[in-house]
Amino acid sequence: MAKGLVSKNKLVLKDNCNIALVYRLETAAAVSLSKKVADHLKERGFQIFTAPEQKLIPGTKSAKTKKQMDTMDLIIVLGGDGTYLRAVRLLEGRSVPILGFNMGSLGFLTAHNADTVFDIIEKTLLGKMILSPRTMIVAKILRKGRQRAEFHALNDVVIERGGMSQLINTAIYSEKFLVSEVKADGFIVASPSGSTAYNLAAGGPILHPESKVFVVTPVAPHSLTSRPLIFPDDRELSFRLEGKTQTAHFIVDGQKMTEITADDEVILTRSHYDHWIVREQNHNYFHLLREKLKFGDRS
Repeated sequence: MAKGLVSKNKLVLKDNCNIALVYRLETAAAVSLSKKVADHLKERGFQIFTAPEQKLIPGTKSAKTKKQMDTMDLIIVLGGDGTYLRAVRLLEGRSVPILGFNMGSLGFLTAHNADTVFDIIEKTLLGKMILSPRTMIVAKILRKGRQRAEFHALNDVVIERGGMSQLINTAIYSEKFLVSEVKADGFIVASPSGSTAYNLAAGGPILHPESKVFVVTPVAPHSLTSRPLIFPDDRELSFRLEGKTQTAHFIVDGQKMTEITADDEVILTRSHYDHWIVREQNHNYFHLLREKLKFGDRS
């Protein structure tokens, strides 16, 4: 970060810091709130930018280049979890904290209500919020031994058959040791943050956000013995399609990035950099589970 400092899991913003706004696209309420937030922060002396891939917010600067994104000290997200993940993609692995406000339906990552936006922003500027570190996944795709792509994921990486009618046969390795070969619609590799997303819907376990693990969950496996597997996040995981004619979609945080074939090897590791979520000091993860997912609700 340029002028913002992380000290004892607290964010300290100095004068003239750079703050970028990411808002829910094509939503009038989000655009309107973004303008109000920009005006509020400019009055406080901060440099306000509109993040890439969206229409410029009036009165802000455009952060179109990687060099400009390198100077950001804080990202403010106004939208849902999809908007939050778009902000994470724009950071491309940079350790810039994100403060999220929910204007969507679920709001696991954007945990703060949009009605509290100015109160929460004020607490953030006064250093009264905490920074919660979240594990990131780095995915590298090698074709015949040469890297052809690299992606960063906060939630999950998914290998799926897409529009193909047949299952894909995939070999899973941990530290080059064969774990298993499984026929399935696909596989989800989720971080603790992503365990409550697609992984949960596919029958995978909920991981505490501070857990140092990944979970690999098969999607509709053609075997009664194929179950989710939890791995330490300091191990390298790799995946190969078995069968020369097979192709699969490669999806990162809900967005299709490329297609892979039997010539490709997918290697997944924990990123050297954590993602930082800005939270209130009394944030309670278990309350979030009960509120958003009705966890433990017997009615």
